[in-house]
Amino acid sequence: MRNVHGLKGELVVEPHTDEPDEIFSPGRRLFVGNVRGAVQGEPREIQAARPFKGGFIVKFAGLDDRNAAELWRDRFFLVPMEEISPLGEGETYIHELAGMAVHLANGDPLGKVVTTYELPQGLILDVARPNKKGTILIPYDHVVTKVDREARVITIDPPEGLID
Repeated sequence: MRNVHGLKGELVVEPHTDEPDEIFSPGRRLFVGNVRGAVQGEPREIQAARPFKGGFIVKFAGLDDRNAAELWRDRFFLVPMEEISPLGEGETYIHELAGMAVHLANGDPLGKVVTTYELPQGLILDVARPNKKGTILIPYDHVVTKVDREARVITIDPPEGLID
């Protein structure tokens, strides 16, 4: 959730999905959770949703005033895996990237994904390298060439100087 909107319990939600119109539609039941995907409580039904500044204004059943809505800050809305559309070939879920091995295009291992960051510039992989202190940030777009979900390996072709 990005913010509270108005006095009647509406929320401004930033979608993290390729299907925002489907996910944020009236009648859909979403779980409330934290950034790690841990569900907190029972699902809530969407009563109304409308586009707003790159996101949606969403009204949930039982959330009727601004004070109650304020308690939902820093929460995420989650959809059960069995209710989302299957992935297309070559696609992966962002939450699956954590823990994946990262290899260079020549097959040399680089490290493992610790976490991801969704920034305005795009998705960033935070990669821990064995025998090195700290991590390295790898931009997903234009650097990742392949993600093998089954083998849990990400192949990258970084520009010169990115990982030195």
